[in-house]
Amino acid sequence: MSSSKHSSELRRLALSVLQPGFVGTEAPDWILRDIGDGLASVVLFSRNIVSTGQVARLTARLRAENPDLIVAIDEEAGDVTRIESATGSSRPGNFALGTVDDPALTEAVAADLGRQLRAAGVSLDYAPSADVNSNPDNPIIGVRSFGSDPELVSRHTTAWIRGLQSSGVAACAKHFPGHGDVAVDSHHDLPAYPAGRDEIATQALPPFRAAVAAGVRAVMSGHLLVPAYDPDLPATLSRRILHGLLRDELGFDGLVVSDAIEMGAVTRRYGIDGATVKAVAAGVDAVCVGGESAEEATVALLVKALTAAVTGGELAEERLAEAADRVREFARWSAGLRAAGAAQDATGDGIGHVAARRAVRLTGAARAALPLTAAPHVVELAPVTNMAIGKETPWGVAGPLAERLPGTTSVRVRGQELEEGTVALESCALEPAVGRPLVIVARDAARHAWMSRAVTGLTAARPDAIVVEMGLPGATTAAAQIFTHGASAASGVAAAEVLTDTSAR
Repeated sequence: MSSSKHSSELRRLALSVLQPGFVGTEAPDWILRDIGDGLASVVLFSRNIVSTGQVARLTARLRAENPDLIVAIDEEAGDVTRIESATGSSRPGNFALGTVDDPALTEAVAADLGRQLRAAGVSLDYAPSADVNSNPDNPIIGVRSFGSDPELVSRHTTAWIRGLQSSGVAACAKHFPGHGDVAVDSHHDLPAYPAGRDEIATQALPPFRAAVAAGVRAVMSGHLLVPAYDPDLPATLSRRILHGLLRDELGFDGLVVSDAIEMGAVTRRYGIDGATVKAVAAGVDAVCVGGESAEEATVALLVKALTAAVTGGELAEERLAEAADRVREFARWSAGLRAAGAAQDATGDGIGHVAARRAVRLTGAARAALPLTAAPHVVELAPVTNMAIGKETPWGVAGPLAERLPGTTSVRVRGQELEEGTVALESCALEPAVGRPLVIVARDAARHAWMSRAVTGLTAARPDAIVVEMGLPGATTAAAQIFTHGASAASGVAAAEVLTDTSAR
């Protein structure tokens, strides 16, 4: 093969192992050119989405260049939604489903989501999170997990995969080998999971074993250090973990996808280009990029890095070709799966609302205080959300409560405002609530000291206040509490119904 032909083939192979994002609601010219040159996958984010119909037109244009193109999305439902980022998810997330603990319900919710995604032209969903949230202070997983019990997480991981794939959309179990017992957000730095192999085998791996048994064909690696298997390299860059553990021990023979390669856990040490090369060399088949780095120049940089690594001997050409083959094989399989789901109704059946209602729990004092008959004042305590959730997704109880009780007023308070003294709780929370019910909405109060202090102060001043916790349940001083187990739009509606409807209790 001539040098120019070899260079062209290397570029094609390099393009095929990337899963880039892009900016805009229409396909940019550079993405269309790259698909024509060998790019086999793209990933969609909320910035690409206006409506299901608009996404369907976008994906149809992309597939005009390659009918088997993998169109991925990071759509977990619940707190992490892209397809409904403008309104908030109409389905509860994993923790709510795990709280109900009805695998048939989880399967139905995932199938409902799959129908919507398939109608939009999506073929791969980066879900479910198979992480066991064994550390309640985990800053990145939390309600994205089905729970803290490996057996519970395993059965709901299985149900989610079956439901989603029954609708024609491929599932992707993440974040291998388990991101549930860390204390650092991998978007910013490298977390460590210091458990021994026996603990990992019993605590973190069961849901991934269950996912493989359920027929998952894609697994996403996590950017975390697991010293029991590799003391030097994070899982995404570790052949010991991706090949020795995932492929040899768990028997997974499908597509290994990286978590977003621009995340600080790997780029702070290796740069985005170095991390990409090391990931493919370690066993990653498809490199997800573009959550933050969504430019043509980034794709060009990574293609250059991969081809240079082959010619320089850092990356075996056989490994790059193997990764490309796995991408093509997955593309053909997922295209067939998508075609098989074509006859299904994509209109939905309200199962998300049913599931969100079933996940709501109340203390006895809350039951005694309900239903609200007068319009309340609602104080929503808003944390800084992690990058997986995003900043733009609506959440809370005030909006749906105002629809049911006209005259409801509300304020949203952030920790920085309290700490800087730009907001006083008395003037924004207690004074407007004089003579009216007070509803306090929290989101992981136990994880945020400022929020916990605010709840304590408000309930001390107003012992009759009702606290709605939309994150992980934790101890508070409130007598009357409602737990939604997630902050999706569906969970907010469910909480508002419970607050106002006697029959909902």
